[in-house]
Amino acid sequence: MRLNLGCSTDLRAGWLNVDSVRPDPLTVENFQQVDLALPWPWAESSVEEIYAADLFEHLPDRVHTMNEAYRVLRPGGILRMECPDAAKGAGQWQDPDHKSAWTPNALQYYTDGSPAHKRFAAAYGITARFKVLGVTERVYHEFAGDPQSHGVVCHVWKFTAVLEALK
Repeated sequence: MRLNLGCSTDLRAGWLNVDSVRPDPLTVENFQQVDLALPWPWAESSVEEIYAADLFEHLPDRVHTMNEAYRVLRPGGILRMECPDAAKGAGQWQDPDHKSAWTPNALQYYTDGSPAHKRFAAAYGITARFKVLGVTERVYHEFAGDPQSHGVVCHVWKFTAVLEALK
């Protein structure tokens, strides 16, 4: 099974599309409405891949989110996550529904063998053990109003991380 978490209108064929709000109209059969702030409803090691774009920052607890992603991924399963980079610019804080801040540096707490994971995982309740396969960054620009009229421009930095579940 492959999970498209926080799918909104990005409904993907061949994936289980998951969101807290049911799309209207629902145009795909493989949709599940789930509150990901609660324990995730999928069995341990039952998922081969998770795609989560612009979702994790809407969830209140980073440790819960990463532990649940790890729990449901099979050994070697892949997590692809994209978030605003809270360390760069206002993108993290512009959305009133953002509940948690993410940075590429924060991934060290979930990276097996890193000093932060070795030192703090047990104390913080982190059970997730990932290998970072890659992290990329990009910036995009949003215009408030007509771009030709030189409206207010938002620069939003995002990072995408690809992680492998080590079990």
